[in-house]
Amino acid sequence: MKHSGLDKILGRIEDLDSVNLGILVQRLARERRMQETVFNTIQDGIIVIDTDGVVQFANAAAKTMIGLKAEDVGVVRLWKMVPDLARSLDAEKVDAGRVSKPVLSRELELNYPERRYIRLYMVPIDTQVGHKDSGGYVVVLSDVTEERVSMEERIENERTGSIVRLAAGVAHELGNPLNSLTIHLQLIERKLRKLGLGEEGRNLSESIDICRGEVARLDSIITHFLEAVRPREPELNELNLIDLIEEVLKVQEAELADRKIDVNVEVSDQLPAILGDRGQIKQVFFNIVKNGMEAMGPGGRLRVLARSDDESVYLQFIDTGAGISEEDLSKVFQAYYTTKKDGHGLGMMVVQRIMRDHGGQIGIESHKGSGTIITLQFPQRYRRTRLLEGRAGGR
Repeated sequence: MKHSGLDKILGRIEDLDSVNLGILVQRLARERRMQETVFNTIQDGIIVIDTDGVVQFANAAAKTMIGLKAEDVGVVRLWKMVPDLARSLDAEKVDAGRVSKPVLSRELELNYPERRYIRLYMVPIDTQVGHKDSGGYVVVLSDVTEERVSMEERIENERTGSIVRLAAGVAHELGNPLNSLTIHLQLIERKLRKLGLGEEGRNLSESIDICRGEVARLDSIITHFLEAVRPREPELNELNLIDLIEEVLKVQEAELADRKIDVNVEVSDQLPAILGDRGQIKQVFFNIVKNGMEAMGPGGRLRVLARSDDESVYLQFIDTGAGISEEDLSKVFQAYYTTKKDGHGLGMMVVQRIMRDHGGQIGIESHKGSGTIITLQFPQRYRRTRLLEGRAGGR
C-alpha cells in the first residue's frame, strides 16, 4: 500500500522532538494557507461538510453564494443554509446526516442572499480505502444564473418571433374584412335614415351601433397585438420620469376622478434623468396606472414612490386593489393572460418588453386581497451610455 509524504510524516510524529514538531506544525500551517489561497481564487464555490452536514470549510465564492459567514464554519449545517437542497434529497437520509446517493448533481434556485441559479455537485470523501463509509462530502457550487437567464430570454425571443409572424398573417386576414364590414354598416345606416322606419328603424340603428362597436373592438385588439409583439428600437433621449408620470396622470385624470381614486406621487429626492424613448416609457406608465385603476373599487388609492441610488432610478406603483394570487403571479407577463373581463392580456407583456429594451427591470409583488406593488428599475443616464458603448464596442 502506497502512502503519501504527509502519511509518512504523521506516522513519525511520536518520534519527533519539540523543535521538529514545531517545524512540522509551521509547514502544515503554510500548506493550509496556500491551499486556502488557491481555493479562494476559484470562482466556483467549494464546501466541505462532515457526515452530519456541518460545514467544515467554505471558500470565498461559496460564502458569497449562500450567505455563509466566517463564524458559521464548523457550526452551521449546510441543509439550514440551502433548504432547497435538503428538500431535493431523501429527507430521512438528510436527518441522519447521510445522503442516499454516492454522487449527487442538482440545479437549484436560491433566493438568499440574492436570487441565483446554482448547479451543485456533491461527492463523498472516503476516509478508508476499500470501505464504503464516508468521511463527509465535497460540495461544488457553480453559478449558472447568467446562462439560465440568457436561455430564458432566448426562449422568450423565439416565442415572440413566432407570435410576430403569426400576427402579420392575422392582421392581413382580419384587417380587410373588418374594413369591409365598417363600410357596409355605414351604408346600411344611411339607407335606414332615408327610409325613416320609425321605432323599428331606431332599433335597427341601435343594432348597427353595436356591430360597429364590436368591429372597432376587434380592430383595437389587432392594434394592441401588433404593438405588443412588433420589435421597435427605442429612440433614446434624456427624460425626466416625474414629468412623464404627471403627463400620463393628466390624461387619465377624468377617469381616476370618476372612479374616486386618490393618487399621490412621492419623490424622496431629486431624480436624475434617464435615457429613454418618450412614447414607450409613457406607454409603460399608462398601462400600469390603468391596471391599478381597474383593480380598485371606489375610494382606492394609488401611490407612486420615486427614488434613486448611485446607478439606478426606481419607481414603485402601489395600489389598494384586489391583488393577484400566488399561482397567477407568474403568468402576469404572458401574452393573453388577464383577469379583466374586457382585457386583451397584452399590456404587461408590452411593459416587460419596453423595460428590457431600455436596460431596465420590472418586479411585481402581490397577494390576493391586499393590492399590488410594481417596481420599475431604470439605469441612470451615464450607466445606460456605458452599456450602449460597451455593446457597440463588442460588435
